[in-house]
Amino acid sequence: MAEEKLAEFLDTGKEWSRLRTSVPGIFVLKLPAYKRSPSRLVVELNPVDRADNPTKRRGLVLRSMAELEAFNDVYEHDKLSKLLGMLEGVNQAKTGKGRTEEKIIEL
Repeated sequence: MAEEKLAEFLDTGKEWSRLRTSVPGIFVLKLPAYKRSPSRLVVELNPVDRADNPTKRRGLVLRSMAELEAFNDVYEHDKLSKLLGMLEGVNQAKTGKGRTEEKIIEL
């Protein structure tokens, strides 16, 4: 039954429209045809508010299981939370204006 609904959404849904799932924050997104690629459905991960509405204009788009696994590896890296903690501290401080030279941060 779910596959039938997805097939119908692929055939009749508007481009860039979202279809809610039973899991808050997980949506099905219809991508338009592009060059030689036909329209297709992808998963969009987008946090939701109390009314289950997406909080971001566009969430993280996943096109395959391989992409999900690759993002899982990145999310599970212990240094990601360390970096986010550092950024929260830096973002609270006032920042100066002007361009800075691109640097690489060693985590």
